[in-house]
Amino acid sequence: MRPVLVLYSSREGQTRKVAARVIEYLTVRCKEARVDDVENPIESMDTAHYRAVVLAASVHLGERAGEMITFVRKHRIELARLPTAFLPVSLAAACAEDERALAQHARSSAEIAKATQDFLQRTGFAPSRILPVAGALLYSRQGRFERFVLQCIAHDGLESDGCRDLEHTGWKRLDRFIDEFLDLRPALPSRKAARAHG
Repeated sequence: MRPVLVLYSSREGQTRKVAARVIEYLTVRCKEARVDDVENPIESMDTAHYRAVVLAASVHLGERAGEMITFVRKHRIELARLPTAFLPVSLAAACAEDERALAQHARSSAEIAKATQDFLQRTGFAPSRILPVAGALLYSRQGRFERFVLQCIAHDGLESDGCRDLEHTGWKRLDRFIDEFLDLRPALPSRKAARAHG
């Protein structure tokens, strides 16, 4: 069977981790997969070689990684020939997932929708499926000033002490999305088969 191609663009490493999780999830289920960083991507996008494509891009302050925009613009015709999933990774997604904080949920959902629409308009890309993925606050990789700035811009409702790395990614939610996107869920046994085993 042809592999699933997983492409990512990551600034601080969380989106790379998301891409790695997709690869791991597929591998455990005996599905062939290949991962590439769009900063050093494959030269050729021969769609005959792949079953589907998953693209993951980090979003900071409403901006998408330029490398992913460049890659998608260059290969949008090839991408249109395959089932594609787009995973925008951001802290806003963490707030959007929390429906208990209604005001923040609505604001973050609108921010994600706007950033995603901007990406689609700028690239001409029309993915088959989209799942916003919650990112992480990685304080350990920042200097004192950068940690202060991160604390100031951290979304309302997210725990933030400026010292510890805080990961908000919903891994099980991501797994379910990949299941549905690639139809990896095992078929339910028929009633006749269930009675035979009962």
